[in-house]
Amino acid sequence: MLKISTAPHFYSPVDTRSIMRDVIIALIPAGLVAVALFGIAALVTMGTAVAGCVLFEYIGSKWWQKTAPATHDLSAVVTGLLLAYNLPCNMPVWMTLLGCFVAISITKTAFGGIGKNLFNPALVGRVFLFISFPVQMTTWVRPHWLDFMNTDVTTSATTLGILKHVDASSSATHLSETLSELPNYTEMFLGYTSGSMGEVSALALLAGFLYLLYRKVISWHIPVYYLGTFFMLTGICWLVTDSPATEPITHLLSGGLLLGAFFMATDYTTSPMSKKGRIIFAVGCGLLTFVIRRYSSYPEGVSFAILIMNSFVPLIDRYAHPRIFGIGRK
Repeated sequence: MLKISTAPHFYSPVDTRSIMRDVIIALIPAGLVAVALFGIAALVTMGTAVAGCVLFEYIGSKWWQKTAPATHDLSAVVTGLLLAYNLPCNMPVWMTLLGCFVAISITKTAFGGIGKNLFNPALVGRVFLFISFPVQMTTWVRPHWLDFMNTDVTTSATTLGILKHVDASSSATHLSETLSELPNYTEMFLGYTSGSMGEVSALALLAGFLYLLYRKVISWHIPVYYLGTFFMLTGICWLVTDSPATEPITHLLSGGLLLGAFFMATDYTTSPMSKKGRIIFAVGCGLLTFVIRRYSSYPEGVSFAILIMNSFVPLIDRYAHPRIFGIGRK
């Protein structure tokens, strides 16, 4: 017998909650490294960010949108973790909560909730805090492996901050002293370096990325083209200028580049839907990150690059969507 039914005709156990659960699992290695590096302070910041995002998600969906609370889909938990990973471990609690309010209530709920926001909520919260509280957002605690109760708040420069000083060094003596402060590849790969607590360990981020690929939560196009574009441009600049400040591997392993490429540029809502669109989006992110890091006064450029490209996603989707079979190109 021919059974007639309405769409959808194909059912899948994959839903928003299961996708967000996989993203949370993928973020766990970076969180464990953050706690091992920065102690209880990292745990407090992560807990505050997650609780704040869930609270504002609950309030927004219940009182503003007049719908059932949307906290069950775990998207607010993911936003909280990503926001925390973009913050120093010693961020004051009230500032973290303010970032949660901007990320959820303004960037997400005000646009209609999950799936309707134009910009990545965690990045908007991070940029708001960076512009509003630059001192707190650029005060980095020196890492101390597995010393959970260490109360030492000795600060140190990030790798990208050191590279900016390298670029500005005029004397050979000053240049040599600045270069001596740079961590080696092993330290950057494992995470023994200062920075936002979720960005320091390339190994932990890579493990999470491979898990997401294995679970088919994301595709490889955005991360590979993003990192490839940035690495190529930085490498060309390094070959032309021969400046240690543009050494591509150091740039690749430092800052929020891997965190942004693996977990934020791949956000379903704020990235293009087609394969061609994802490639255009990723190349744009890589180009903007390179320009900001190389030519602006900011040592980092990932957050601004992704948010700028987020604004182009509707236009990219319009002109990069695949041609419908049987329909000519317009």
